[in-house]
Amino acid sequence: MGLLDQVIGAALGSKGQPAPGQSAQDPIAAILASLLAPRPAAAAQQEQVGGLDALINQFKKNGFEDVINSWIGTGQNEAISPTQLREALGQKTVNDLSRQADAPQDDLLAQLSRYLPGIIDKLTPNGQLPNPADLRSDYRRH
Repeated sequence: MGLLDQVIGAALGSKGQPAPGQSAQDPIAAILASLLAPRPAAAAQQEQVGGLDALINQFKKNGFEDVINSWIGTGQNEAISPTQLREALGQKTVNDLSRQADAPQDDLLAQLSRYLPGIIDKLTPNGQLPNPADLRSDYRRH
């Protein structure tokens, strides 16, 4: 189990922990992993796409740089409302995540706005981004 799995499991409590070799029963864990874990750009390439770096860039692009920087930094985490999170992620991402979780967008955004600040805070101790290899996840569904 990688760093990302440990942090998500701790944030969600034991209900978010998958059994070894199994995907999480809690769809929010899989969604968080989907947002934060990088994935290969193509089967034959070593390049990674998505993940925490992409999420940070998305927040910056959509005007929420101060919010995500507060989660990464060592100070207090700024709260984000579900409506603000929709703006920060972009509607396409919200649509994709909602479809992946098979959950209403408002419910999904409410849960993500609750957990995402703390998870990113824990993944970035001392304001340092983790190595992308440490963000591999067993929660991701294939």
